[in-house]
Amino acid sequence: MRALFGIRARHRWVHLVLGGALLMPYFLVGSIIVGAYTHGPGILTSLPLSLLSFAVALPFAAVSALVPIARPLLVFGVRALCGSDPAALADGPARSRDARLRASAWYTLHLAAGGILSGMSLALPPFSVFLIVLPVFPGLRGTPYDAGGPLSTDWGVALAPLAGIAMLLGLAACSAAAGALLARLAPVLLGPTPADRLAVAEQRAAELAVRNRLARELHDSVGHALSAVTLQAGAARRVLDVDREFVRQALTAIEETTRRTVDELDAVLGLLRQDDESATGAAGPGGDFTAPDLTALEGLLSRTGLKVAYSLDGDPAAVPELVSREAFRIVQEGLSNALRHGGSPTVILQVAIAGGELEMVMENPLSGAAPVVRPGGGRGLRGIAERARLLGGCAASGPHDGVWRLSVRFPLGGGR
Repeated sequence: MRALFGIRARHRWVHLVLGGALLMPYFLVGSIIVGAYTHGPGILTSLPLSLLSFAVALPFAAVSALVPIARPLLVFGVRALCGSDPAALADGPARSRDARLRASAWYTLHLAAGGILSGMSLALPPFSVFLIVLPVFPGLRGTPYDAGGPLSTDWGVALAPLAGIAMLLGLAACSAAAGALLARLAPVLLGPTPADRLAVAEQRAAELAVRNRLARELHDSVGHALSAVTLQAGAARRVLDVDREFVRQALTAIEETTRRTVDELDAVLGLLRQDDESATGAAGPGGDFTAPDLTALEGLLSRTGLKVAYSLDGDPAAVPELVSREAFRIVQEGLSNALRHGGSPTVILQVAIAGGELEMVMENPLSGAAPVVRPGGGRGLRGIAERARLLGGCAASGPHDGVWRLSVRFPLGGGR
């Protein structure tokens, strides 16, 4: 009884009746076409002509559902009334030919089943009620429903209520069966196509790439700032009673470093607070927040707390924006590694821009002391390698002739 008359069955019946209502304009068009080529009884009084008009109407319904916007409207009705798994249905308009054909097939099937069930719902209940009350009201035997046949006999009248109840149960069973069939076919015809799944995967990959890039920005910026601040604070503590001027300079560097890092942190967190779509647009290559690049290297080196021998060959302003930003972050991470691992505060940095390539080499003496390891480890060298690969270049690091050498090279065209 729940399968025939439960809330899900009632919702599916409403969905089918809506399909029958949507069929009416197409049925009228079909009846006009059929009436133009036939003579004799009217369409509504002839069952064969009505069935022919019904058949002619379905192709018009199929064509009208080929528009891309039809699929989300159909999916909305299925999710509200059919009881199908919402996650198995596609979102958004049907862009591909396969998706449009599937949506058209679903719409045609819905209207065909809905038209048949709507006709049954209009015809069977009144006749079933007539049969049920026929033994109680003998005067009904003279109605058009009783034009001879079994209802003219006593045993026919006695069995009429059972026949009426059986008709109502049959109507409910047909409705439940048709609704269950549509619910089963909905994920097949209105579910995501391979093209839809590919588009979703590409969108998720793009969002993940944006979030990974923001994570690298946070790691490099905040990690370098904390390393620099730690070094400056430690040096200032050791000479606090000896060199007040050095302490003053160290505190100034700490203040500048933290202020700059807080600004960058606010910018990145502001992007993360946005929704996925706006974050993707704002953090993409054409809509990135203001980030430091190679032109800001001298300011970075002056605040790092290390003695850096810096040489530049080429014009940093000629480097594409994306490459320039990534190069700045690589230098920043290299300095952070030198701060954590180095005993000697002397670092050699060489930047060369020539021949359509950017090459950076950073060297610092190996101290032999245990490095300062952050809890949970870090992604410094891996992050540098990832940045270089994303720009079509390469990165190498390791001990070389008594120094730790970091070498990075990538084409300037990586900014495209």
